[in-house]
Amino acid sequence: MKAKSINKKWFLLSMMLIAANLRLPITIIPPLLSTIEKNLGIPKSMAGLITSIPLITFAIFSPIIVKIAKKLGNELTIFIFFILLIIGSYLRIIPTTWALMIGTFLAGIGIDSGNVLVPAIIKDHLPNEIPLGTSLYTMSMLLIGAIGTALSGIFITKISLQTTLAILSSVAIIALIFWIPSLKYNQRDDDKTSKPQHYQSVWTQSLGWLITAFFGFQSLVYYSFITWLPSVLETHGTSTIVASNLLTVLQLSGLPCSFIVPFLSVKKNGLKALLSMLFIGYAVAPLGFLITTNSLVFLTIVTVITGFGSGLAFNMAVIFFTEKTTNPYQTAEVSGMAQSAGYLLAAIGPVMFGFIENLVDSWNSIIIILAIMSVLLTISGILIARHKPIAE
Repeated sequence: MKAKSINKKWFLLSMMLIAANLRLPITIIPPLLSTIEKNLGIPKSMAGLITSIPLITFAIFSPIIVKIAKKLGNELTIFIFFILLIIGSYLRIIPTTWALMIGTFLAGIGIDSGNVLVPAIIKDHLPNEIPLGTSLYTMSMLLIGAIGTALSGIFITKISLQTTLAILSSVAIIALIFWIPSLKYNQRDDDKTSKPQHYQSVWTQSLGWLITAFFGFQSLVYYSFITWLPSVLETHGTSTIVASNLLTVLQLSGLPCSFIVPFLSVKKNGLKALLSMLFIGYAVAPLGFLITTNSLVFLTIVTVITGFGSGLAFNMAVIFFTEKTTNPYQTAEVSGMAQSAGYLLAAIGPVMFGFIENLVDSWNSIIIILAIMSVLLTISGILIARHKPIAE
């Protein structure tokens, strides 16, 4: 089996570099939105589309990528799609709206290959060390995404928009180079080995739809916060740079969850504890933004707790992909299903909330809606926790 012959240390390093690019092209955008709006002369709703476009591509291409990977192999599929990610990232440097949108679309397709296939590759190469692989995967994604936000906010005050995008997009080139040795482990699945003889599609099982709902709600809330939190904070009197830094804090606050969630998920009553913390962090804490205050300490506390909630939600979604499935093929399929329908729901958020804010000139109603979405997220998590793994 591939898991016996693989160089584990190199695989983990290259996998972490791939994971580092699965949020970075999106999270570098919020600090740049004001500059993009001014340079290109576009409204907030269209600026929100820059975040929504990758989510739309995730929704469209996730099931397609599963089928392509079955024919080409997981490692080769990621390699090919990351070339699209690099092309799209550098296309965004061209200072026109069409280049920005098309480049973001191509980058989204490239990102989606890693979103869908990395959990399956972890289950395939590290069948006895899934918590380790999952922790490093999510940690890399969250950490580099957060660092990218911080650097983006700093760079845009020192250098041009185009140079900022060019520098931060180079991380994908590094990841692609380090991924090349993994191609020797690439294996095309055939019908005899890839799918169990009496396989039941996850699309026909209730647990598959529950995991999809959980993933969709967490994505909707997360990407809405990532896009508009700086704007929300600026209504409290914070400067652009402080708002950008707090957005970085939000992402960094979820990092401990990369280790807390895999550890607690296998413990007795562990999921119950995680869901309780999720409710407090994602449904209750964001309501603090409704309070009219310019206290940086208070806003930081609310941001940290909300960020911790976001980390819990995402890591629990990934855990559900691996722990509620029984083989790598099923993991890839449920991952593709959840990210297809889930990101379709999430794509609505940034654009819709930008449109609503333009209408009512207030973020309060949006914060309340996001809190309600987080309640639904918690309920779906409770149902998943009580459910047996997806049947083969």
